Amino acid sequence: MAEAKDKKLATSKQKTVKKPPTAKKTTSIKTVTKEQLVPNSELLVADEPQVQTAKAGKRSVKALKEVEEKEAKEERKAAKKEVEVEEKAKPKQVQNITTHLERRSKGYRKSSELLEEGKTYNLKDAVELACKTSHVKFDATVELHIRLGVDPRQADQNLRDTVILPAGTGKTLRIAVFADPEGVATAKKAGADIAGSDEFLQQLDKGTIDFDVLIATPQMMAKLGKYARVLGPKGLMPNPKSGTVTTDIAKAVSEAKAGRVEYRVDSTGIVHVGVGKVSFGGAKLLQNAQAILNSIKANKPTGLKGNYVKSIFATTSMGPSISVDISEI
Repeated sequence: MAEAKDKKLATSKQKTVKKPPTAKKTTSIKTVTKEQLVPNSELLVADEPQVQTAKAGKRSVKALKEVEEKEAKEERKAAKKEVEVEEKAKPKQVQNITTHLERRSKGYRKSSELLEEGKTYNLKDAVELACKTSHVKFDATVELHIRLGVDPRQADQNLRDTVILPAGTGKTLRIAVFADPEGVATAKKAGADIAGSDEFLQQLDKGTIDFDVLIATPQMMAKLGKYARVLGPKGLMPNPKSGTVTTDIAKAVSEAKAGRVEYRVDSTGIVHVGVGKVSFGGAKLLQNAQAILNSIKANKPTGLKGNYVKSIFATTSMGPSISVDISEI
């Protein structure tokens, strides 16, 4: 039995013979000099690393350019933040604050020296002082600005009327009349500058508007309807409330020539109206101002509660405002 085992071991050793190790393949590496790599050109500097670019991918020219732009953008943001932090750290400079009076012209500031700050004047002194405070070279208009305690959104409080100024307006107005042939003849006798019927409409078609007041009869108003968009914004559209739509043409023309003015409250409840020119003097301006205030008091709405007249200011076209005492009105 032992002999048989020895024979088996001998045969197994003969079968498992180790193979000799195979030799690895070796490649020969050739050395290339810099002159051979870049012929007929300057030698590359060994100290400076050269970036090898690819046609596509992270090492492409486009990708490298985008990286450089991104780094530059981040640097700009960081620099901007540093500047903002420095500006916030700086103490704030106090700006020079100028008053409303200091921003006005030299003539206005000189005129305002004639007024006492916080003082209210009676109507007579106010119109006389308005003439003195006019510093312009032309004949300025003296105006009244009256703030009323009305609500213009209410139909019964939407104040509007006309008044004839005793001393006139100081303006030369061109009066136009649109009426039938009979009314045209009456208008010309009364002193109208322009009077016509169908020929007047032909002038409007051409865009010729060379008048300041337009008067029409009720029968002719239908023909003026299509011109409302042209005449309305200019304040020339005839209206019964302003006395420019009437059958008594002669009276309307004479009143317009005499100095009839129309006033109405604006959206804030204030009446702005001119009472004459500076050249009128205090006496004539006082007459005109009293006529306007009397008309406003006569048109006080019946259902109004509270104060009717809240404040009044007199001024010239480019002069300072003068507060008027409302207790006398």
